[in-house]
Amino acid sequence: MTMPAAGPPLSMEELRVAVAAGEIDTVVLALTDMQGRLQGKRFHAPFFLDEVVRNGAEGCNYLLAVDVDMNTVDGYPMSSWERGYGDFAMRPDLATLRRVPWQPGSALLLADLEWLDGSGPVAASPRQILRGQLDRLARHGLTAYAGTELEFVLYRDSYEDAQRRGYRDLTPSNLYNVDYSLLGTARVEPLLRRIRVEMAGAGLTPESAKGECNLGQHEIGFRYDDAVTSADNHVIYKNGAKEIAAQEGMSITFMAKPNEREGNSCHIHFSLRTADGESAMAGDGPGGLSTTGQRVLAGLLATMREFSLFSAPNVNSYKRYQPGSFAPTALRWGIDNRTCALRVVGHGASTRVENRVPGADVNPYLALAALVAGAVRGIEEELDLEPECAGNAYTDPEAPRVPATLREALTSWTESPLVPAAFGDEVAEHYANNARVELAAFDAAVTDWELVRGFERL
Repeated sequence: MTMPAAGPPLSMEELRVAVAAGEIDTVVLALTDMQGRLQGKRFHAPFFLDEVVRNGAEGCNYLLAVDVDMNTVDGYPMSSWERGYGDFAMRPDLATLRRVPWQPGSALLLADLEWLDGSGPVAASPRQILRGQLDRLARHGLTAYAGTELEFVLYRDSYEDAQRRGYRDLTPSNLYNVDYSLLGTARVEPLLRRIRVEMAGAGLTPESAKGECNLGQHEIGFRYDDAVTSADNHVIYKNGAKEIAAQEGMSITFMAKPNEREGNSCHIHFSLRTADGESAMAGDGPGGLSTTGQRVLAGLLATMREFSLFSAPNVNSYKRYQPGSFAPTALRWGIDNRTCALRVVGHGASTRVENRVPGADVNPYLALAALVAGAVRGIEEELDLEPECAGNAYTDPEAPRVPATLREALTSWTESPLVPAAFGDEVAEHYANNARVELAAFDAAVTDWELVRGFERL
C-alpha cells in the first residue's frame, strides 16, 4: 500500500499569487460541528491574507451546542444564555488550504477551535477529539490511516422542491437497482463526473464511482490517507457534493435510512502503521493479522457498543440496522465477510479492517476517534481476539449486538466507564447531551406513520 501524495493542495504563496491575479477573491474558513457539517465564514481574500492568516477569526461558541436546526438548547456548560454565548477562536489550518472548483473564485481551509482566553483547544471540537486519540496512539509508536466510503441517494428534485413537498414522492435519479450497473449509472454520469473532477481540483484523490442498491443510490470512493486528512476530505466532499447537486437542480441525501429500502452506509477502512511506515496490522495470525492487528480488532469489538454514539449519532441512524440488509447487527469480525461489523480485507501491507457500522450521517472525526480509542484499549490491555465468524453473523444468537436505538446507545455510553476514560468527562457529557436533545425532539414529533395508523382507525 503506497503512501498518498503529501503536501497542501494550495500553498500560501500560490494563494497570494492567485489573489493578486484576480483568480481567487473569496476564502472560506470552515469548522466541523457536532453533526459533521461545515460552518464558518466567507472572507474577502485580501482581508483574509492581511488579517485572518495572522490573527484568526471568531465564531459563536453555540456552533458546538445547537441541534440540527441550529436551535439553542440546554445542557451544554460550554455555551449557554447564562454564559452569554460568547465566541471561540477559529485558527486557520493552512495545510488544508485548497481551491473550490465548484465555487469559482473561491478557496477553502479548515479551522481548529481554541478558547479566546488562551486556555487551550475546545475539547468538544470533533477535530480536537480525533487528534487527542491520535496522540494516545502515537505514544505506542503508531499512526492511523483511514478511508471513508460514503453512499448517498440522488434525486432529480431540487432541495427547495423536496422541502416544499415534505420530502415525499421525490424522483430518484434511477428507478431500479443499479448496483455495479454501467448502463444505469450512465444516466447520471455527468453529475458524478463533475463531482469526481471537481473534488480532484480541491485536492482530494477520487478513485471510482459505482451504483448501489437503493433507487438513485451511488457511491464515490476516494483514496485513503492519515486519519485527520481523511476526515477533512470527508466533510469537504460531503458539503461539496451537496453544493454541486444543488447547482444542477438536484439533491443528495446522506441520511442513514432515507426510506424503507437499503440505507446509506459509510464503511471505514482502518489500519495502523509503525514509526517507519510499515503496516502494524499485517502478520501471520488469523486473517493475516499481526499480534498488534489482533489486539486492535479485539479492542474495537470490546468498545463498539459503548462508543456507538460516535458511529451512529442520530435517531435515524439505527433504522439502518436490519438483518439481511448488509448493515451489521452482530458485533463479530470475519475475513471478507460482509455480515460482520468488522470485515478484514487486503493482504500483506494492505491488510486492514473495514468497519461496517457507521452510516453516511456519521461525523468522520468522531467515528475515527472511536476506532482509535478502541484500538488503543486493545493494545494497552493486550486483549485476545475471538475466533472469526465464518458464517452468517446475523444468525449468531450469542453475538453482541449493535444498539437497536439511539436511546439504547445513549444508555451504553453513559453507563460505561470506558467512555470518560477514553475521551474525558467533558466530551462524554457533551455528546450524551447531544443524544438527549435528539431524542427529546423525536419523542415530541408526530410522525406520518402515526397519522396513517391512527387518524381514522383508532
